[in-house]
Amino acid sequence: MSTPNVRLVPSPAIADARAGIRHVFVRDLVVDTFIGVYDFEKDNKQRVRLNLDLAVYEGDVSSVADDIQNVVCYEKISNEVRAVCDNGHTNLVETLAEEIAIVCLSHAQVRSVRVRVEKLDVFADAASVGVEIERFNPEV
Repeated sequence: MSTPNVRLVPSPAIADARAGIRHVFVRDLVVDTFIGVYDFEKDNKQRVRLNLDLAVYEGDVSSVADDIQNVVCYEKISNEVRAVCDNGHTNLVETLAEEIAIVCLSHAQVRSVRVRVEKLDVFADAASVGVEIERFNPEV
């Protein structure tokens, strides 16, 4: 999955009132997905916890007008992320994080995104293992 107009590079701060950036987030979304490099991981879904932080350009805040059409909808983002996780097998948590970042950055108002992907059931003595990335869209 790729979006040709989105350059994935480290991002600036997530929220910034002076720059007109709103912080939209999804916390602790747990999905079952096929992920992992080992053969036994290719036959069974694993629980993965996702955390998303989006820096959304809000422009003129009065233009929100209490209308969902004027904001980045966390329900829509969550459903798109679930679809990425349902799209076959992914070897690496790093790859899944990048694919999720691309989906989030495809929304015109999203300036940057932080994505954390955690596999929950890898080690008995660890709550989770995973990766966190930040990416930004320089077009916004």
